[in-house]
Parts: sequence; structure tokens; C-alpha cells
Amino acid sequence: MQPRIEHPVRIFPAAMDALNALAKSSEEAGLPAPLVPMVHLRASQINGCSVCVEMHWRELARADGTDKRAIMVAAWREAPYFTDAERAALALTEATTRLADRPDPVPDEIWEEAAKHYDERELAALLLAIANINVWNRLNAATRHPAGRLPV
Repeated sequence: MQPRIEHPVRIFPAAMDALNALAKSSEEAGLPAPLVPMVHLRASQINGCSVCVEMHWRELARADGTDKRAIMVAAWREAPYFTDAERAALALTEATTRLADRPDPVPDEIWEEAAKHYDERELAALLLAIANINVWNRLNAATRHPAGRLPV
């Protein structure tokens, strides 16, 4: 599989700087180490972004020291390996990634569960992390950048 074009962030390096700055801003909230790669992996699975699935399962496995949870993220509702806070973040990730799937994209129930576990700063960081990975997923999917060849 060959990419359709050079990766957009290589064509516009300022875009790469902006996406890196967005990622850095979400890291400043001090979310638990495995959480960001976990939500990145889940959004990437939903969006079918092979580049990001490959990258973020490795990051999650590294953060956890095991592959178990990285393998089970796709089945997080049925798997016993996730905390209530992680489950709330994964539900928020799914809702925020699948905006068009329901009349109320992020129902109060999902938001309120996340707000039980994360303060306003952490919720903001989580939303920025989810938004950022969705940008990457869309760039990679549209240009057909395959797994095994990082675009940047």
C-alpha cells in the first residue's frame, strides 16, 4: 500500500508544529501515563487508522509494562482490566470520536461520569488529546498512510 500523497505535515511543517503543540498542551494536565495512549488507541481503532493503532498500542504496552490492556482496549466494556476512570475516558473518547452516530453526540451521562473522575483541567486535556488523535487519524486515513511506515 502506497500513500496517496506526501503526508500533509511534511508539506506544511507548521501544521506539524501546531499538532505537536496541541499534544504538549494536553500533557501538561498530568493525566495518568497510560491514559493518553489508551484513548489514542481507541479513537484510532474506531477511525481505522493503522498507523496510529500500531503506534499507540505500543505506547500503551510500554506505559503499562504489558500488552494485555493494549490488546483489550477494543473490548474495554467487557474486559476487567480498566479502572472506572479509564472506562469514563474511553466512553468520552468514543462519543467524541463518533459525533454523528447519535442525536446527542456526548450525552450528559457520559460527560458526568468523566467529570466524576477528572477535574476541569484534566477534562480539557483529555478533550484536546482526543481531538488531536482524530486529526491524525483523518490525515492518515485520507492519504492512506499505512502501518509500518510512520508519516513523520
